[in-house]
Amino acid sequence: MDVSKMTVSINKAINTQEVAVKEKHARTCILGTHHEKGAQTFWSVVNRLPLSSNAVLCWKFCHVFHKLLRDGHPNVLKDSLRYKNELSDMSRMWGHLSEGYGQLCSIYLRLLRTKMEYHTKNPRFPGNLQMSDRQLDEAGESDVNNFFQLTVEMFDYLECELNLFQTVFNSLDMSRSVSVTTAGQCRLAPLIQVILDCSHLYDYTVKLLFKLHSCLPADTLQGHRDRFMEQFTKLKDLFYRSSNLQYFKRLIQTPQLPENPPNFLRASALSEHISPVVVIPAEASSPDSEPVLEKDDLVDMDTSQQSLFDNKFDDIFGSSFSSDPFNFNSQNGVNKDEKDHLIGQLYRDVSELKAQLENVKTESQRAVLQLKGRVSELEAELAEQRHLRQQAADDSEFLRAELDELKKKREDTEKAQRSLTEIERRAQANEQRYSKLKEKYSELVQNHADLLRKNAEVTKQVSVARQAQADLEREKKELEDSFQRISDQAQRKTQEQMEVLESLKQELATSKQELHIVQGSLETSAQSEAKWAAQIAELEKERSSLAHAVARREEELAALQEQLDHTQGELSLAKESAGQLAKDQRRTLLAEARKAAEQVVQDALRQLEEPPLISCAGSADHLLSKVKYVSSCLERLEESWRCYLACPEAISGLLHSVTLLAHLTGDTMAYVSTTCLRAPPEPADLLTEACKQFGKETLLYLAFLEEEGTRENDSTAMRSCLTKIATIAEELLPRGLDIKQEELGDLVDKEMAATSAAIETATARIEEMLSKSRAGDTGVKLEVNERILGSCTSLMQAIQVLIVASKDLQREIVESGRGTASPKEFYAKNSRWTEGLISASKAVGWGATVMVDAADLVVQGRGKFEELMVCSHEIAASTAQLVAASKVKADKDSPNLAQLQQASRGVNQATATVVASTISGKSQIEETDNMDFSSMTLTQIKRQEMDSQVRVLELENDLQKERQKLGELRKKHYELAGVAEGWEEGTEASPPALHEPVAGKE
Repeated sequence: MDVSKMTVSINKAINTQEVAVKEKHARTCILGTHHEKGAQTFWSVVNRLPLSSNAVLCWKFCHVFHKLLRDGHPNVLKDSLRYKNELSDMSRMWGHLSEGYGQLCSIYLRLLRTKMEYHTKNPRFPGNLQMSDRQLDEAGESDVNNFFQLTVEMFDYLECELNLFQTVFNSLDMSRSVSVTTAGQCRLAPLIQVILDCSHLYDYTVKLLFKLHSCLPADTLQGHRDRFMEQFTKLKDLFYRSSNLQYFKRLIQTPQLPENPPNFLRASALSEHISPVVVIPAEASSPDSEPVLEKDDLVDMDTSQQSLFDNKFDDIFGSSFSSDPFNFNSQNGVNKDEKDHLIGQLYRDVSELKAQLENVKTESQRAVLQLKGRVSELEAELAEQRHLRQQAADDSEFLRAELDELKKKREDTEKAQRSLTEIERRAQANEQRYSKLKEKYSELVQNHADLLRKNAEVTKQVSVARQAQADLEREKKELEDSFQRISDQAQRKTQEQMEVLESLKQELATSKQELHIVQGSLETSAQSEAKWAAQIAELEKERSSLAHAVARREEELAALQEQLDHTQGELSLAKESAGQLAKDQRRTLLAEARKAAEQVVQDALRQLEEPPLISCAGSADHLLSKVKYVSSCLERLEESWRCYLACPEAISGLLHSVTLLAHLTGDTMAYVSTTCLRAPPEPADLLTEACKQFGKETLLYLAFLEEEGTRENDSTAMRSCLTKIATIAEELLPRGLDIKQEELGDLVDKEMAATSAAIETATARIEEMLSKSRAGDTGVKLEVNERILGSCTSLMQAIQVLIVASKDLQREIVESGRGTASPKEFYAKNSRWTEGLISASKAVGWGATVMVDAADLVVQGRGKFEELMVCSHEIAASTAQLVAASKVKADKDSPNLAQLQQASRGVNQATATVVASTISGKSQIEETDNMDFSSMTLTQIKRQEMDSQVRVLELENDLQKERQKLGELRKKHYELAGVAEGWEEGTEASPPALHEPVAGKE
């Protein structure tokens, strides 16, 4: 079968007109699948149809596809499985449309998917479900479990069929003759396939249920029986309703189910089961194949009716028309009574014939009406055929355009194939090149260590080369001077020789003239002839010697020129070698510096991912200052890079900038990590993510520095990350206090004064505690108390120095920044900075008070050493916050700032001393309390060991609970601090420092 013919049939069968699918078009599609042994052409045409946008089109597609699954080639199912998910998606999409064909299409698509899955799981069942009892037994493979599962799958399959059956009936107005309208027939036509499927499924479920009841207990199959009864009631009702529709009467003979369902509990009831049989008249399989009754048929029908009448008359009166049946005179022996009886009988027969005649006329009129209706249908069909012809013409144009497009696509495909071949060839070449590069890379990796070892030798060689270059320059200069001198001498000698030669030539000319004179006078004087001959010989000899001298000078000049060329070549080679060595050295230095910087940044990133378990926290003010340092360092790095590109010898500034950027980036990440410890969860996550992105961008930027031919590096991404970090840090700064702006200046002085007073009070209390300890304690306890209280006194003194330095720095900041304004106006103008100072001062005073209380308890023996260490860390963190708040607006070259930083380092050292003395004292105290195991038995030691293990588990549990409690306390502290400090509602800001900084950090 021609593919184009099948394509046209598919387009005619599946269109947007709300009419039933023509049987001839569907039959052509089915034959096409058998011809090509599959459904490739069907799906290639369907995939171009807008099934998701037109419900009628989708409904008719489902009808045709159902026919193909039932009657098409077996490979239709295999070719259609790849589109199963698309059918499910389309079913869900149409399920959202509650009116028209939306729900119908959704349910039909679900039924088709169920049918495909059923036949995939049970390949023994053909598409039309026609099987013998033996084949049904073989499908279960004589296993009751398989029969049980097969019955469940049939129930599911039949449920989908009944759902579509019921939905179609519910969508029709059954009070009208919907089956004679084209719209009603469009909806009812697919039910023919549903009726065929349902009849087989019902028959098989009955047989399988009888088989299951013979093998399994009745209670086990109660669910099967209940489900069967529900489906039996629905199917019986639907079969009955469909048998009363005019549309189905001439297309299919719907079976009728028995009045009562089978009794599966009685095995003999299987013999009473009658399989439902669906009959489809061969001559009236579809509306388009009905024979048309013409006028001649009407005449034939009247003739048949007339013959019927004649036959009836003959049966009564005889078949002889030659004699008159009413000629009673010829009937001899008939009396009058018999005549009257015969006449009465004839009257009755005439009345019956008249009634039959009326019935015949009525039937004729009804037949005429039916024929008129048929004529109307044929006219409608003719109009449809005209429309289809027009549609076929449009399809032809569309196919022609599509053919042209396919030709173009084929050409493009050929070009693409050629391009693909070229790409594959290039890919193969690239693969070979990659293999070579990989081998070269391996060699480079192996030689990398040798190059590092030879670095010193290269440096030495560069020095030697430079010395050689200087020597070559000196030798070149000497050779040039020598060459110049030799050239001058040779020129002078050549000039002299030329002058001598000219003079000789003149003398020769004169001699020749004289020779002529002499020859003229030769005859007269023989002596004169001998004399002139001797003179000529001498002149010839002298000329030969002069020619030899000139040749010798020319050879010397050529040798000198060759020596000069050789010297110049050696000098250029030495210059190139020295330049290449210097370039390689600079490149090696830059690569090593970049790798070291990358290592620093990567270590910082790893620390950011897994921060050390230290109880420290940073401040947003300090983080902002670090961000400013990084930004300025980035500017210096870009300037150094431009200088390096312009002059490769200026590499020292670039190396310094790369190293400084790496360390500043690591410090920034450390400050971000510590700042996040006291920040709310959400801004802390944002700050960490921005810092990670900044580290990645820094690594990419450093990687660009080593690439060949890189002229300009773009630091926009790094600057964007820095800006984001600064923005988040700004949001984490403390918000405005609930005080008036004009009172900020006075409050700063008051808080600093209160802090100083708190420190002095704490120092006095420590001195008092030390006096009491010396009076009442002895031995190890006195030594421990003196050491701890002494370290606490040193810490208080260091804090006092820090406060004085902070006041001096604040006074300098106010004096340098306020201009003509008063100090109060300066504090009010810089309210955020001022509020940071106030918060830090409060934290220092509070920390000193708490620390003294903890020390008092430890000295009295009622406190814990851990509390004293925590208080030490807390007060150190508070002083670090004060330092950060004080120096945020300070000049980096200020002496007061240097003094403040020195005081901050003193506080950190004093804090470390307090912690160390506390740890040492705790160890001494614990050593004195060691258990004496000398007098303990094995059982007692074992008992003590078990008690110790129990105590360890209890302490670990308590530690976990205390950590959770600490987290909740920090969260509550943040909330209460926000209320106390007057932070704006709904904003995320960092609370005061809750932990100590890392020892040694400012």
